[in-house]
Amino acid sequence: MRISNCSMQDIDEIFRLYKIASDFQKAKKEVTIWPEFDRALIESEIRDNRQWKISMDGEVACVWAITFSDDQIWENSGKDAAVYIHRIATNPNFRGNNFVTKIVEWSKEYAKQHGKDFVRLDTTGNNKKLIQHYKHSGFDFLGIVELSDTKGLPDHYSNVPVCLFEIKM
Repeated sequence: MRISNCSMQDIDEIFRLYKIASDFQKAKKEVTIWPEFDRALIESEIRDNRQWKISMDGEVACVWAITFSDDQIWENSGKDAAVYIHRIATNPNFRGNNFVTKIVEWSKEYAKQHGKDFVRLDTTGNNKKLIQHYKHSGFDFLGIVELSDTKGLPDHYSNVPVCLFEIKM
């Protein structure tokens, strides 16, 4: 297993994994479905070294993105030094490897190296199974909030509650 930044050569695979995740969400019926993400957003994340991957056996096994601010979702958090995790998507050939726990371990180390006080994550809707999974992976569940401003956020944030999770370093 290797964790590294994604490159532009990974972009088609990233979108393939997002599509698989979205189709999986559709099949669940009770969860919020990811929209098709803007390619320019993903390209920007790759250029800024904020799009990450786990590789196994020469394949991309899992991807996620990070940012260092997330004021629209984490209102009044601009002063907090945090790493925010977004869009974890797993290659179905590698399901069952508990990548969230591996991402948490990596994120905590990454946060320490970059002087951050928190690792944070959010998910939309009230997906009780996912809430338990994130709690089991080491996050504190902070509750469910309604966002006051979703302008400019991906569509899946519109008109749904958001669950907030945090690890204090």
